[in-house]
Order: sequence, then C-alpha cells, then structure tokens
Amino acid sequence: MAESIDLLQGTLDLLILKILALEPSHGWAIAQRIQQISSNVLQVGQGSLYPALHRLEKQGWVGSEWAISEAGRRAKFYALTKSGRKHMEHELSEWQHYSAAITAILQYT
Repeated sequence: MAESIDLLQGTLDLLILKILALEPSHGWAIAQRIQQISSNVLQVGQGSLYPALHRLEKQGWVGSEWAISEAGRRAKFYALTKSGRKHMEHELSEWQHYSAAITAILQYT
C-alpha cells in the first residue's frame, strides 16, 4: 500500500467539491472515489472528511439530505450547490495557476 499523504485543508475541500460536481454522494463514497481516481495515492480518513463536509455545508457550498444508500443503509448524501459550483470553478482555476508555477520551478534547469 502506498504511503498516506496529508492534504492541505483547501486541497481536500476542492477534491470533495470536484467529486460532488459529478453526482451527489455520501461520505464513504466520496472517500472511495478520491482513492479510486487517485490510484490509491490519496486516502481520506473520516477524521478529515467529515469536518471538511461540515465546513463546506456551513459555507453554503454543499447541501445535504438523508437517504438510503446503495447498501440499503440510511446515509447523509451531499450535493454541490450553485454557489459551491462557482466556488469550485474559482478554486480550480487558482489551483491550476498555482500548480503550473510549481511545475515551472521544478522543471527549471
């Protein structure tokens, strides 16, 4: 198994928003999707995931409602709000700008 990588708070928030832009999901499914898409490089524990979801909900970027999961259990499903999509797009643009700058420095010879 790959070493677990700690994510900066803003990075985790952006990853969650991006996953929720695909479809509403419950917490466990969000964590699994991040792990799956990152080829098991990124693993988000409950101790980081749920505080981030609550923070995003408090900001109004994510809404939630209780429903039955695919496993037949009651789960809280989170969905991206209109303001959350706008925020995600802004943060994604910032991230791309920031990562391009870091890549330029790392590739400098």
